[in-house]
Amino acid sequence: MTSTTSTDTLKHRAAVHAVDHFVRSGMVVGLGTGSTAAHAVVEIGARLRDGRLHDIVGIPTSEATARLARESGVPLTTLEARPTVDVTIDGADEVDPVLNLIKGLGGALLREKVVATASRRTVIIVDDSKRVARLGTRAPLPVEVVPFGWSIHLPFFQELEAEPELRRLDDGRAFVTDNGHYIVDCRFPEGLQDPHAIARALDERPGIVEHGLFLNLATDVVIATPHGTEVVHRG
Repeated sequence: MTSTTSTDTLKHRAAVHAVDHFVRSGMVVGLGTGSTAAHAVVEIGARLRDGRLHDIVGIPTSEATARLARESGVPLTTLEARPTVDVTIDGADEVDPVLNLIKGLGGALLREKVVATASRRTVIIVDDSKRVARLGTRAPLPVEVVPFGWSIHLPFFQELEAEPELRRLDDGRAFVTDNGHYIVDCRFPEGLQDPHAIARALDERPGIVEHGLFLNLATDVVIATPHGTEVVHRG
């Protein structure tokens, strides 16, 4: 499982498994963002076209996902119109043994967390490279901040033992989220010793809009490996 092709195959396998087992006709479905979640969006669209599913409406977690859903034939709605989501299918950048997550490398963490919070069930689909013993050991923790005064947060992140870096585009400009915010990627050289304490500290600071710690939100994680698909449910 080293090539891009094999990794993409695992992502597709996880997505198909999640749609098979968690999506039913008539549901409101939260549509995640990222390369793995995209497979689920396309799969739902295919099943709507061939009649295996019907009366599905999706709530996209990013403008990119909204475009993909329209191209795939998945009807869209909003949280204002449908405030309770039956199931959300989304990816993750890291998953720990108790199903806590780091998300946000795709830049959609704020909308992803809003939709997950509104969901009866949040199903995370990953390939087995995303499984970690401790959050933060592979992926940085994305923190979404308002552009006004964004740099004043850097010493604060360092006090949390992070190595912060403003996310930038290839041309050097700051990456801007769909909500008009910046993202600071915070690397923790030793991983996050206490994710809940870090989350509380970030939640309390003005100017920080959201962060990529998704704690106690995932109800099920579908993990595709070269040897099969494993489903872990929150205890």
